[in-house]
Amino acid sequence: MKKREPHPPARASVAVVVAPVSSDSIPLRHLRFGWWSLLVWLVVGLVLEILHGFKVGWYLDVGYETRRLVFTLAHTHGGALALVNLAAAACLRAFPDLKIDAATSKSLLAASVLLPVGFLLGGIVVHQGDPGLGILLSPVGALFLVFAIARLALAAHRMSR
Repeated sequence: MKKREPHPPARASVAVVVAPVSSDSIPLRHLRFGWWSLLVWLVVGLVLEILHGFKVGWYLDVGYETRRLVFTLAHTHGGALALVNLAAAACLRAFPDLKIDAATSKSLLAASVLLPVGFLLGGIVVHQGDPGLGILLSPVGALFLVFAIARLALAAHRMSR
C-alpha cells in the first residue's frame, strides 16, 4: 500500500463582497416610483371628482373649504412630483455624466411622499377652518424637495462644464 501524503493545511480565507450601488439603480428607482406615484395621485383625483360629482357634504359643505383646498393641493403636488421623478429618471438615463448621490435621490423620494401626504392628512380632520396636524409633514417635505432640486441643479451645472 502506498502511503498517502497529508493534504496541505487549508487556509482560512474570508471574502468580503461589497455590492456596489449600480448607477442604474437610481434612475430605475425614480422611474418606478414616478409611475406608481402618478397612478396613486390619479386615483386620488378621481376620488375627489366622485366626491364632487355626488355632492358629498363632507367634501363640499360650506365649512369645509379648507378640506377641499388641501385635498386639491395634495392631488396637485403628488401628480407634479410624480412627473418630477419621471423627469429625473429620464435625465439620469439620457445624460450618463449626470450623477446624483443617494442622499439626493432619497430626498426627492421623501419630498414626493411627505409633501402631498401632509396635505392629504391635514384635510381629513379640519379644526375650525385649520387643517389637521398631518399638514406638518408638508413643510418637511418641502425642505427635502428644495435640497433635492438644488443638488440636481448643481449636478446638471457641473455636467455642462
